[in-house]
Amino acid sequence: MSSADRDSSKKEPSQDNQETCSLVSAGQAPAGEQPTVSMRGKATPTPREIDETVATEPGSPSPSDRSGRGAYFGDYELLGEIARGGMGVVYKARQKRLNRTVALKMILAGNLASDADVKRFYTEAEAAAQLDHSGIVPIYEVGQQGSQHFFSMAFIDGQSLQDRLKQGPLLPRDAAELLSHVADAVQFAHSKGIVHRDLKPHNILLDGEGMPKVTDFGLAKRMDSGDGLTNTGDVLGTPSYMAPEQAEGKTHDLGPLVDVYALGAVLYAVLTGRPPFQAASLAEVLRQVIQQEPVPPRLLNNAVPLDLDTICLKCLQKDSRRRYGSAGALAGDLERYLRGEPIQARPVSQVERAWRIAACRPSSSHLGGGPNPCSVSLARTAVIAH
Repeated sequence: MSSADRDSSKKEPSQDNQETCSLVSAGQAPAGEQPTVSMRGKATPTPREIDETVATEPGSPSPSDRSGRGAYFGDYELLGEIARGGMGVVYKARQKRLNRTVALKMILAGNLASDADVKRFYTEAEAAAQLDHSGIVPIYEVGQQGSQHFFSMAFIDGQSLQDRLKQGPLLPRDAAELLSHVADAVQFAHSKGIVHRDLKPHNILLDGEGMPKVTDFGLAKRMDSGDGLTNTGDVLGTPSYMAPEQAEGKTHDLGPLVDVYALGAVLYAVLTGRPPFQAASLAEVLRQVIQQEPVPPRLLNNAVPLDLDTICLKCLQKDSRRRYGSAGALAGDLERYLRGEPIQARPVSQVERAWRIAACRPSSSHLGGGPNPCSVSLARTAVIAH
Protein backbone atom coordinates (compact mmCIF):
# COMPACT_ATOMS: atom_id res chain seq x y z
CA MET A 1 0.00 0.00 0.00
CA SER A 2 1.38 3.43 -0.90
CA SER A 3 1.12 6.98 0.36
CA ALA A 4 -1.69 7.35 -2.15
CA ASP A 5 -3.68 4.74 -0.30
CA ARG A 6 -7.17 3.72 -1.14
CA ASP A 7 -9.05 4.87 1.89
CA SER A 8 -8.19 8.52 1.34
CA SER A 9 -10.95 8.83 -1.24
CA LYS A 10 -13.53 7.02 0.83
CA LYS A 11 -14.77 10.10 2.60
CA GLU A 12 -18.22 11.30 3.37
CA PRO A 13 -20.05 13.16 0.60
CA SER A 14 -19.21 16.77 1.39
CA GLN A 15 -18.93 20.17 -0.19
CA ASP A 16 -15.44 19.19 -1.39
CA ASN A 17 -16.81 16.07 -3.04
CA GLN A 18 -19.66 18.00 -4.65
CA GLU A 19 -17.15 20.43 -6.06
CA THR A 20 -15.14 17.56 -7.52
CA CYS A 21 -18.29 16.19 -9.13
CA SER A 22 -19.08 19.60 -10.60
CA LEU A 23 -15.63 19.81 -12.15
CA VAL A 24 -16.00 16.30 -13.53
CA SER A 25 -19.36 17.05 -15.11
CA ALA A 26 -17.79 20.05 -16.80
CA GLY A 27 -15.03 17.84 -18.18
CA GLN A 28 -12.32 19.58 -16.16
CA ALA A 29 -11.19 16.84 -13.77
CA PRO A 30 -9.52 13.59 -14.83
CA ALA A 31 -11.01 10.28 -13.76
CA GLY A 32 -13.09 11.77 -10.94
CA GLU A 33 -14.55 9.36 -8.44
CA GLN A 34 -17.42 9.39 -6.04
CA PRO A 35 -16.60 7.73 -2.72
CA THR A 36 -17.28 4.09 -2.08
CA VAL A 37 -20.78 4.08 -0.69
CA SER A 38 -23.22 1.95 1.20
CA MET A 39 -26.75 3.29 0.88
CA ARG A 40 -28.47 1.79 3.89
CA GLY A 41 -30.37 4.58 5.63
CA LYS A 42 -28.13 5.15 8.66
CA ALA A 43 -25.90 8.00 9.75
CA THR A 44 -22.30 8.17 8.62
CA PRO A 45 -19.87 7.09 11.39
CA THR A 46 -18.08 10.01 13.00
CA PRO A 47 -14.28 9.70 12.59
CA ARG A 48 -12.54 9.10 15.92
CA GLU A 49 -8.88 8.87 16.73
CA ILE A 50 -7.54 5.39 17.37
CA ASP A 51 -7.84 4.46 21.03
CA GLU A 52 -5.44 4.18 23.94
CA THR A 53 -3.76 1.05 22.52
CA VAL A 54 -1.56 3.42 20.50
CA ALA A 55 1.09 4.81 22.84
CA THR A 56 3.92 7.28 22.45
CA GLU A 57 7.39 7.40 23.89
CA PRO A 58 8.16 10.33 26.24
CA GLY A 59 8.37 13.53 24.25
CA SER A 60 6.81 12.00 21.13
CA PRO A 61 3.84 13.70 19.47
CA SER A 62 0.37 12.32 20.08
CA PRO A 63 -1.26 10.34 17.27
CA SER A 64 -4.02 12.95 17.36
CA ASP A 65 -1.79 15.26 15.30
CA ARG A 66 -2.82 12.97 12.39
CA SER A 67 0.76 12.21 11.41
CA GLY A 68 1.12 9.26 13.78
CA ARG A 69 4.91 9.71 13.66
CA GLY A 70 6.63 8.61 16.85
CA ALA A 71 3.73 6.52 18.13
CA TYR A 72 3.93 2.80 18.81
CA PHE A 73 1.30 0.14 18.33
CA GLY A 74 2.41 -3.22 19.68
CA ASP A 75 5.27 -4.40 17.47
CA TYR A 76 4.82 -1.47 15.07
CA GLU A 77 6.38 1.98 15.06
CA LEU A 78 4.09 4.39 13.20
CA LEU A 79 6.01 6.42 10.63
CA GLY A 80 3.14 8.56 9.38
CA GLU A 81 -0.49 8.46 8.40
CA ILE A 82 -1.15 7.35 4.84
CA ALA A 83 -4.89 7.80 4.65
CA ARG A 84 -8.09 8.03 6.64
CA GLY A 85 -11.67 7.25 5.69
CA GLY A 86 -15.06 7.00 7.32
CA MET A 87 -14.22 3.65 8.92
CA GLY A 88 -10.49 3.04 8.70
CA VAL A 89 -7.10 4.65 9.14
CA VAL A 90 -3.89 3.43 7.48
CA TYR A 91 -0.35 4.15 8.66
CA LYS A 92 3.04 3.60 7.17
CA ALA A 93 4.80 1.66 9.91
CA ARG A 94 7.95 -0.26 10.75
CA GLN A 95 7.48 -3.74 12.17
CA LYS A 96 10.22 -3.75 14.79
CA ARG A 97 10.66 -7.51 15.17
CA LEU A 98 11.26 -8.08 11.44
CA ASN A 99 12.58 -4.58 10.70
CA ARG A 100 10.37 -4.14 7.65
CA THR A 101 8.16 -1.31 6.42
CA VAL A 102 4.47 -2.15 6.18
CA ALA A 103 1.09 -0.52 5.80
CA LEU A 104 -0.93 -0.88 8.99
CA LYS A 105 -4.71 -0.59 8.83
CA MET A 106 -7.00 -0.16 11.85
CA ILE A 107 -10.68 0.41 12.48
CA LEU A 108 -10.99 4.12 13.15
CA ALA A 109 -13.71 3.75 15.82
CA GLY A 110 -11.52 1.46 17.93
CA ASN A 111 -13.46 -0.19 20.74
CA LEU A 112 -16.61 1.68 19.66
CA ALA A 113 -16.75 -0.20 16.35
CA SER A 114 -19.97 -2.13 15.74
CA ASP A 115 -19.97 -5.90 15.34
CA ALA A 116 -20.80 -5.43 11.64
CA ASP A 117 -17.83 -3.06 11.19
CA VAL A 118 -15.48 -5.53 12.87
CA LYS A 119 -16.83 -8.41 10.77
CA ARG A 120 -16.40 -6.45 7.54
CA PHE A 121 -12.88 -5.46 8.58
CA TYR A 122 -11.91 -9.10 9.10
CA THR A 123 -13.66 -10.09 5.87
CA GLU A 124 -11.32 -7.71 4.04
CA ALA A 125 -8.22 -9.03 5.79
CA GLU A 126 -9.12 -12.70 5.43
CA ALA A 127 -10.07 -12.33 1.76
CA ALA A 128 -6.79 -10.68 0.82
CA ALA A 129 -4.78 -13.07 3.02
CA GLN A 130 -5.93 -16.03 0.90
CA LEU A 131 -4.67 -14.47 -2.33
CA ASP A 132 -0.99 -15.17 -2.98
CA HIS A 133 -0.54 -13.42 -6.32
CA SER A 134 2.04 -10.93 -7.56
CA GLY A 135 -0.75 -8.58 -8.65
CA ILE A 136 -2.45 -8.42 -5.24
CA VAL A 137 -1.10 -6.58 -2.18
CA PRO A 138 -0.22 -9.33 0.36
CA ILE A 139 -1.42 -9.43 3.97
CA TYR A 140 1.24 -10.09 6.61
CA GLU A 141 -0.56 -10.15 9.96
CA VAL A 142 -4.12 -9.93 11.24
CA GLY A 143 -4.80 -9.37 14.92
CA GLN A 144 -5.95 -7.30 17.85
CA GLN A 145 -3.96 -5.08 20.20
CA GLY A 146 -6.04 -4.27 23.25
CA SER A 147 -9.43 -3.24 21.88
CA GLN A 148 -8.02 -2.20 18.50
CA HIS A 149 -8.36 -4.54 15.51
CA PHE A 150 -5.65 -4.29 12.84
CA PHE A 151 -3.94 -5.94 9.93
CA SER A 152 -0.63 -5.24 8.25
CA MET A 153 0.20 -5.60 4.58
CA ALA A 154 2.96 -4.82 2.12
CA PHE A 155 3.81 -1.17 1.72
CA ILE A 156 3.86 -0.32 -1.98
CA ASP A 157 6.27 2.52 -2.57
CA GLY A 158 4.59 4.13 -5.54
CA GLN A 159 1.27 5.73 -6.38
CA SER A 160 -2.30 4.74 -7.06
CA LEU A 161 -3.57 4.51 -10.61
CA GLN A 162 -5.97 7.30 -9.67
CA ASP A 163 -3.04 9.59 -8.92
CA ARG A 164 -1.33 8.58 -12.16
CA LEU A 165 -4.45 9.56 -14.12
CA LYS A 166 -4.17 13.11 -12.84
CA GLN A 167 -1.43 13.43 -15.45
CA GLY A 168 -3.83 12.34 -18.19
CA PRO A 169 -4.79 9.10 -19.98
CA LEU A 170 -2.31 6.31 -20.64
CA LEU A 171 -1.17 5.43 -24.13
CA PRO A 172 -3.54 2.75 -25.50
CA ARG A 173 -0.93 0.01 -25.51
CA ASP A 174 0.19 0.86 -21.97
CA ALA A 175 -3.45 0.84 -20.87
CA ALA A 176 -4.05 -2.59 -22.40
CA GLU A 177 -0.92 -4.04 -20.83
CA LEU A 178 -1.75 -2.66 -17.39
CA LEU A 179 -5.35 -3.92 -17.48
CA SER A 180 -4.27 -7.35 -18.69
CA HIS A 181 -2.19 -7.69 -15.49
CA VAL A 182 -5.04 -6.43 -13.31
CA ALA A 183 -7.55 -8.76 -15.00
CA ASP A 184 -5.19 -11.68 -14.42
CA ALA A 185 -5.00 -10.84 -10.70
CA VAL A 186 -8.78 -10.50 -10.47
CA GLN A 187 -9.24 -13.84 -12.24
CA PHE A 188 -6.97 -15.40 -9.62
CA ALA A 189 -9.17 -13.95 -6.86
CA HIS A 190 -12.27 -15.34 -8.59
CA SER A 191 -10.63 -18.77 -8.84
CA LYS A 192 -10.30 -18.66 -5.05
CA GLY A 193 -13.98 -17.78 -4.69
CA ILE A 194 -13.54 -14.06 -3.94
CA VAL A 195 -15.27 -11.19 -5.76
CA HIS A 196 -13.73 -7.76 -5.12
CA ARG A 197 -16.84 -5.57 -5.80
CA ASP A 198 -14.97 -2.24 -5.58
CA LEU A 199 -12.38 -2.20 -8.35
CA LYS A 200 -11.41 1.33 -9.39
CA PRO A 201 -8.22 3.31 -10.09
CA HIS A 202 -7.87 4.23 -6.42
CA ASN A 203 -7.69 0.55 -5.45
CA ILE A 204 -4.97 -0.28 -7.97
CA LEU A 205 -1.46 0.63 -6.83
CA LEU A 206 1.54 1.05 -9.10
CA ASP A 207 4.87 -0.05 -7.69
CA GLY A 208 8.22 1.52 -8.51
CA GLU A 209 8.33 -0.34 -11.83
CA GLY A 210 4.78 0.62 -12.76
CA MET A 211 3.34 -2.85 -12.14
CA PRO A 212 -0.24 -2.84 -10.79
CA LYS A 213 -1.27 -4.30 -7.42
CA VAL A 214 -4.93 -4.75 -6.48
CA THR A 215 -5.81 -3.76 -2.92
CA ASP A 216 -8.73 -2.87 -0.61
CA PHE A 217 -10.94 -5.92 -0.37
CA GLY A 218 -13.25 -4.11 2.06
CA LEU A 219 -16.36 -4.99 0.02
CA ALA A 220 -15.14 -8.43 -1.04
CA LYS A 221 -17.60 -11.31 -1.10
CA ARG A 222 -16.96 -15.03 -0.90
CA MET A 223 -18.94 -16.75 -3.63
CA ASP A 224 -19.52 -19.82 -1.44
CA SER A 225 -20.67 -17.94 1.64
CA GLY A 226 -23.57 -15.75 2.66
CA ASP A 227 -21.74 -13.54 5.13
CA GLY A 228 -24.85 -11.63 6.15
CA LEU A 229 -23.12 -8.26 5.67
CA THR A 230 -25.14 -7.25 2.62
CA ASN A 231 -28.92 -7.22 2.39
CA THR A 232 -31.05 -7.11 -0.74
CA GLY A 233 -31.41 -3.45 -1.74
CA ASP A 234 -28.04 -2.37 -0.33
CA VAL A 235 -25.94 -0.41 -2.82
CA LEU A 236 -22.26 -1.07 -2.18
CA GLY A 237 -19.35 0.17 -4.24
CA THR A 238 -18.18 3.27 -6.09
CA PRO A 239 -20.96 4.59 -8.36
CA SER A 240 -18.83 5.54 -11.37
CA TYR A 241 -17.28 2.06 -11.49
CA MET A 242 -20.09 -0.21 -10.32
CA ALA A 243 -22.11 -2.51 -12.55
CA PRO A 244 -25.82 -1.80 -13.18
CA GLU A 245 -26.91 -4.79 -11.08
CA GLN A 246 -24.75 -3.44 -8.26
CA ALA A 247 -26.31 0.04 -8.59
CA GLU A 248 -29.77 -1.52 -8.37
CA GLY A 249 -28.91 -3.35 -5.15
CA LYS A 250 -29.36 -6.82 -6.66
CA THR A 251 -27.01 -8.39 -4.14
CA HIS A 252 -27.75 -11.96 -5.20
CA ASP A 253 -26.46 -11.13 -8.71
CA LEU A 254 -23.12 -9.73 -7.59
CA GLY A 255 -20.80 -12.44 -8.86
CA PRO A 256 -17.54 -12.25 -10.84
CA LEU A 257 -19.17 -10.36 -13.73
CA VAL A 258 -19.51 -7.19 -11.60
CA ASP A 259 -15.70 -7.20 -11.44
CA VAL A 260 -15.53 -7.69 -15.22
CA TYR A 261 -17.70 -4.57 -15.61
CA ALA A 262 -15.48 -2.64 -13.19
CA LEU A 263 -12.36 -3.69 -15.09
CA GLY A 264 -13.97 -2.25 -18.22
CA ALA A 265 -14.75 0.96 -16.36
CA VAL A 266 -11.11 1.19 -15.23
CA LEU A 267 -9.94 0.54 -18.80
CA TYR A 268 -12.30 3.32 -19.94
CA ALA A 269 -10.74 5.69 -17.38
CA VAL A 270 -7.14 4.95 -18.35
CA LEU A 271 -8.00 5.42 -22.04
CA THR A 272 -10.01 8.64 -21.67
CA GLY A 273 -8.99 10.19 -18.34
CA ARG A 274 -12.51 9.88 -16.89
CA PRO A 275 -14.90 7.11 -15.80
CA PRO A 276 -17.73 6.02 -18.11
CA PHE A 277 -20.35 7.83 -16.03
CA GLN A 278 -20.03 10.95 -13.90
CA ALA A 279 -22.39 13.63 -12.65
CA ALA A 280 -22.88 16.21 -9.91
CA SER A 281 -24.80 13.81 -7.65
CA LEU A 282 -24.54 10.16 -6.69
CA ALA A 283 -28.18 9.58 -7.61
CA GLU A 284 -27.59 10.88 -11.13
CA VAL A 285 -24.50 8.71 -11.55
CA LEU A 286 -26.50 5.65 -10.46
CA ARG A 287 -29.23 6.57 -12.95
CA GLN A 288 -26.68 6.82 -15.75
CA VAL A 289 -25.06 3.53 -14.80
CA ILE A 290 -28.42 1.74 -14.98
CA GLN A 291 -30.05 3.54 -17.92
CA GLN A 292 -27.48 5.21 -20.14
CA GLU A 293 -25.06 3.84 -22.72
CA PRO A 294 -21.45 5.02 -22.27
CA VAL A 295 -19.87 7.30 -24.84
CA PRO A 296 -17.41 5.12 -26.80
CA PRO A 297 -13.83 5.80 -25.69
CA ARG A 298 -12.81 6.53 -29.31
CA LEU A 299 -15.11 9.56 -29.32
CA LEU A 300 -13.27 11.02 -26.31
CA ASN A 301 -9.77 10.00 -27.41
CA ASN A 302 -9.28 9.38 -31.11
CA ALA A 303 -5.99 7.62 -30.41
CA VAL A 304 -7.91 4.62 -29.02
CA PRO A 305 -7.86 1.75 -31.57
CA LEU A 306 -11.17 0.16 -32.58
CA ASP A 307 -10.24 -3.19 -31.03
CA LEU A 308 -9.50 -1.63 -27.63
CA ASP A 309 -12.71 0.40 -27.86
CA THR A 310 -14.61 -2.83 -28.57
CA ILE A 311 -12.99 -4.68 -25.64
CA CYS A 312 -13.85 -1.85 -23.26
CA LEU A 313 -17.49 -1.57 -24.36
CA LYS A 314 -18.02 -5.33 -24.15
CA CYS A 315 -17.09 -5.16 -20.44
CA LEU A 316 -19.59 -2.32 -19.95
CA GLN A 317 -22.64 -4.13 -21.31
CA LYS A 318 -25.73 -3.54 -19.14
CA ASP A 319 -26.71 -7.18 -19.55
CA SER A 320 -24.04 -9.17 -17.70
CA ARG A 321 -24.55 -12.09 -20.12
CA ARG A 322 -23.13 -9.91 -22.92
CA ARG A 323 -19.90 -9.16 -21.05
CA TYR A 324 -16.80 -11.32 -21.10
CA GLY A 325 -17.60 -14.52 -19.26
CA SER A 326 -14.68 -14.05 -16.90
CA ALA A 327 -11.83 -11.71 -16.03
CA GLY A 328 -9.55 -14.30 -17.61
CA ALA A 329 -11.41 -14.03 -20.91
CA LEU A 330 -10.93 -10.26 -20.79
CA ALA A 331 -7.22 -10.70 -20.09
CA GLY A 332 -7.03 -13.08 -23.04
CA ASP A 333 -8.53 -10.56 -25.45
CA LEU A 334 -6.25 -7.81 -24.18
CA GLU A 335 -3.26 -10.08 -24.74
CA ARG A 336 -4.48 -10.88 -28.26
CA TYR A 337 -4.70 -7.14 -28.94
CA LEU A 338 -1.16 -6.65 -27.62
CA ARG A 339 0.14 -9.44 -29.88
CA GLY A 340 -1.59 -7.95 -32.91
CA GLU A 341 -3.99 -10.91 -33.22
CA PRO A 342 -7.75 -10.72 -33.93
CA ILE A 343 -9.77 -10.19 -30.75
CA GLN A 344 -12.82 -12.28 -29.95
CA ALA A 345 -15.13 -9.37 -29.06
CA ARG A 346 -17.19 -7.83 -31.83
CA PRO A 347 -18.23 -4.15 -31.97
CA VAL A 348 -21.87 -3.25 -31.39
CA SER A 349 -23.51 -2.19 -34.65
CA GLN A 350 -24.82 1.36 -35.05
CA VAL A 351 -28.36 -0.02 -35.41
CA GLU A 352 -28.15 -1.97 -32.16
CA ARG A 353 -26.59 0.97 -30.33
CA ALA A 354 -29.36 3.31 -31.55
CA TRP A 355 -31.97 0.78 -30.39
CA ARG A 356 -30.44 0.57 -26.92
CA ILE A 357 -30.36 4.35 -26.53
CA ALA A 358 -33.97 4.66 -27.70
CA ALA A 359 -35.10 1.87 -25.38
CA CYS A 360 -34.07 3.89 -22.33
CA ARG A 361 -35.69 7.17 -23.40
CA PRO A 362 -39.17 8.05 -22.10
CA SER A 363 -41.86 7.53 -24.72
CA SER A 364 -45.46 8.66 -24.94
CA SER A 365 -46.67 5.31 -23.63
CA HIS A 366 -44.54 5.76 -20.53
CA LEU A 367 -45.63 9.36 -20.07
CA GLY A 368 -49.17 8.09 -19.85
CA GLY A 369 -48.43 6.38 -16.58
CA GLY A 370 -46.91 3.06 -17.67
CA PRO A 371 -43.53 2.12 -16.21
CA ASN A 372 -40.44 2.75 -18.27
CA PRO A 373 -38.57 -0.57 -18.45
CA CYS A 374 -35.32 1.28 -17.79
CA SER A 375 -36.59 3.31 -14.85
CA VAL A 376 -35.31 2.65 -11.37
CA SER A 377 -36.07 3.83 -7.87
CA LEU A 378 -33.13 5.62 -6.31
CA ALA A 379 -34.98 6.70 -3.17
CA ARG A 380 -32.46 6.36 -0.38
CA THR A 381 -32.22 8.23 2.87
CA ALA A 382 -28.46 8.39 3.41
CA VAL A 383 -25.12 7.67 1.84
CA ILE A 384 -22.54 6.05 4.08
CA ALA A 385 -18.89 6.22 3.07
CA HIS A 386 -16.69 3.21 3.79
